[in-house]
Amino acid sequence: MLIRAFEESDQDEVIALWSESGLVVPQNDPAKDIARKLRVDRELFLVGIDQNTIVSTVMGGYEGHRGWINYLAVKPATQRKGYGGEMMRAIELLLREKGCPKINLQVRESNEDVLAFYAAIGYLQDNVVGLGKRLEEDH
Repeated sequence: MLIRAFEESDQDEVIALWSESGLVVPQNDPAKDIARKLRVDRELFLVGIDQNTIVSTVMGGYEGHRGWINYLAVKPATQRKGYGGEMMRAIELLLREKGCPKINLQVRESNEDVLAFYAAIGYLQDNVVGLGKRLEEDH
């Protein structure tokens, strides 16, 4: 798998992958999320390509205190090939190069397969409560 930075021409294929992977939810417009990301640290938005098809994505962020991971997706037909781990190693390296000391991410408690994936690559459950406040409604 080739890993490279997201390009604008990837948008439709990326949104289709996110939809197929169950990452698109009513409260988040994926096109708006992509536009927002391209304004901030666009080099932290990666795609993985196999046979000229986008098979994985990851979106990283860093605000000077903690790094964040969003939109890690692997095309269901290509799962269990190590692509998720490759994407995480690539984004971790980029965040480390920025001086990031720790990465946070959020996973729904009901998503046991994804929790097991992150545990297998060294992510531990923090004893915190995730809070959020929408500043802009996408829909």
